Amino acid sequence: MTLFIDGDAFPNLLKPIVLRSIERLALSTKVIANKKIHIGTSKYIEYIVVDQGADEADHHIVELCKSEDLVITADIPLADRIISKNAHAIDHRGELYSVDNIKQYLAMRNLMESIRESGEMTGGPKAFGTKDAHAFANQLNAFLAKNHNCHSRA
Repeated sequence: MTLFIDGDAFPNLLKPIVLRSIERLALSTKVIANKKIHIGTSKYIEYIVVDQGADEADHHIVELCKSEDLVITADIPLADRIISKNAHAIDHRGELYSVDNIKQYLAMRNLMESIRESGEMTGGPKAFGTKDAHAFANQLNAFLAKNHNCHSRA
C-alpha cells in the first residue's frame, strides 16, 4: 500500500500525525502538490511537484494510485475518482470515503457549488481545529491497523 497526500491545502496540524504513522509503519508515501509542501523528513516520503493548473495534482494522484492505496484529500471529486479505482480516501477531518457514501458527498458538494454560483452566500466550512485533527488521527490509525500489511517497527 502506498499513501498519497494531496498536498494542496494540507493542514499543518496533520503533518506530525501523518509523519509518525509513516515512520512507524515504514509507509511508502508520495506528497503531490503544485507547490513545494513539506510534511517532514523521512526516507519513506517522496515529494512530487506538478505543473501549475487546476487539478494537475489530482490527475497525477489518480494516475499513480492503485487498488488498496490510501489518499488523504479534502477534494471530494478526487476522492470519487480514487474510490472508483478500488482505493481508499480519508479527508482532513477524518471522514473515510467509501463506495457507500462518496456519491452523497459529491451530490452535496455539487449542490452547494450550484447555490454559490447563483449568488447565494453559503459561508465556507468551519475552521480546522484540534478536534478535527483528533478525528483524523483516529480514522487514520484505525484504517492503517486494519489495512496495512506491515507490522509496526516500534
